[in-house]
Amino acid sequence: MDSHQDSFFSLDGPLDVAPVGGQVRAANFAGLAKMARSHGRDARGIVERHGMDAHVLVDPESLVAPQQVADTFEYCSTIFDDPLFGLRFGSMQDPEVFGCVTALCRSAPTVRAGIRCLIDFLPVVHAPDSEVLLIEGRDTAELTWLVNADMGVNDQANYQAAMLNLKLLQAIGGPAFKPSWISLSADPRKSDLPEIENMLGCKVIRQASRNSVAFPVRALEQPVPSANRLLYKLLGSYLQRVKSAHSPSLVERVESYIRGSLASGGCSIERCAEKTGMSVRTLQSRLAGESMRFSAMVEKQREALARAHLADRRLSLDEIADRLGYGEQTSFGRAFKRWTGMTPQQFRFHH
Repeated sequence: MDSHQDSFFSLDGPLDVAPVGGQVRAANFAGLAKMARSHGRDARGIVERHGMDAHVLVDPESLVAPQQVADTFEYCSTIFDDPLFGLRFGSMQDPEVFGCVTALCRSAPTVRAGIRCLIDFLPVVHAPDSEVLLIEGRDTAELTWLVNADMGVNDQANYQAAMLNLKLLQAIGGPAFKPSWISLSADPRKSDLPEIENMLGCKVIRQASRNSVAFPVRALEQPVPSANRLLYKLLGSYLQRVKSAHSPSLVERVESYIRGSLASGGCSIERCAEKTGMSVRTLQSRLAGESMRFSAMVEKQREALARAHLADRRLSLDEIADRLGYGEQTSFGRAFKRWTGMTPQQFRFHH
């Protein structure tokens, strides 16, 4: 039997190069050139300052580091003298920033199915280090997002994500969709809160480790106005094949979890096992099969992040220790000397 007999057409490979861990599509910069011009600035110089080629401004499929996106947005907030740059930038953009997963969400039969598409495929086609969750309560549901990497200060990137996620929910929820409230991990000035709430159209609350859009749980079963059964089936099948071909290994998933959880102080093998959908014993056994131990992986990621943070002279040693999950700078200093033979101060001086 012909293996393609049940298919109308087939593709030899993905239409675009799928990003891997530590990468994100440059679509996040869509419209930056126009905004920079409105402030009398050159976007080319802005992205080049952060180690990127100017083509990222016109090629949404090129790949950059999430840290470059976060740092660029924080820099723009400073030079444009706009503490809400990320919100204003996101309001100029379309949810298509997320790539073809947006088209799939728009074609889904219900809001629940559309959100499921975002959860399943945003890390596949746009940002592998991102994670989207749907939390359902009795009356309220929350679309929650986080980045499994230590990004340092990234308030503006979170603002942009809030606006784009809200726009996507409004697109698939239809005219009747109204957010109940939005939670942000950013730390806005009290004087900016009314403008933030006006731009997002609902009450905004601050939670240190949570970014989410809340809405009535009954909205999940609402039909999507732009539902398209054929597109949903074809594009969903394509993205599922891309996902299967680019699924990260267990080691990569554990490394991603460690990078994202160190700063919270809650990095543990129990939590990692929960995140990877297995028992602690199974996780330990599978890591052993790769000649890996969770504790050794934590040490390796801490050392790599420590070296990177020490190269950024804006960060104090106390801040670096905190980002690596150490209760105090002295503990960090002892660990760093064990890794490198140098104190953090000596390493920073020589590098």
